Amino acid sequence: MRRFVPALAGLACAVAAWAAPAAAYEIDPLTRQPLEQALTVTVRAPAAAAVSAPVDPLDATVPKLSPIPRETVAYSGPYGAGTIVVSTAERRLYYVLGNGQALRYGVGVGRPGFTWNGVQTISMKREWPDWRPPAQMIRRRPDLPRYMKGGPENPLGARAMYLGGSLYRIHGSNEPETIGTAVSSGCIRMTNDDVTDLYTRAKVGTKVIVQR
Repeated sequence: MRRFVPALAGLACAVAAWAAPAAAYEIDPLTRQPLEQALTVTVRAPAAAAVSAPVDPLDATVPKLSPIPRETVAYSGPYGAGTIVVSTAERRLYYVLGNGQALRYGVGVGRPGFTWNGVQTISMKREWPDWRPPAQMIRRRPDLPRYMKGGPENPLGARAMYLGGSLYRIHGSNEPETIGTAVSSGCIRMTNDDVTDLYTRAKVGTKVIVQR
């Protein structure tokens, strides 16, 4: 009977530990001595997270585009109000306002081998223009479609201003990340927002000066 009592005591401890597992954390596992105070851990959110607004899940998946901002700048060039001046070296387009000012836009220009300079006039304007790649482009890129209806997927973008009888245009783009680069076949690319703004200002007959 005396041997049975310690066994019962051991069984009772095991049952107590199982029934109240929290009691196991009151014994130091190394010294086997009772802890005076239970260990508590507080996890705090970073300070920035505590004050920031909830994150829109789209913000994490949609890449941010940073087009070159349109701005009014000082202009002391020789051209009068209403003239468009394109600097392919700067990759900027200036719409001369007069009184020593111009609107400056970021543009994409012709890649090496496709740059040009000269004087043209806007001969035609189109909203959401259709695209028919010229024969020269088809020879270089036979995979291109022969015709593409105007719309958001069209490489001419939201607006196009045709330069004289040349193959070149000032037009929008469905690739705004190319603004500020030299990747086109000679056309002057703008963001759709910028080309729409310029479209409202420039008229048929507007002089366009393209400088290298």
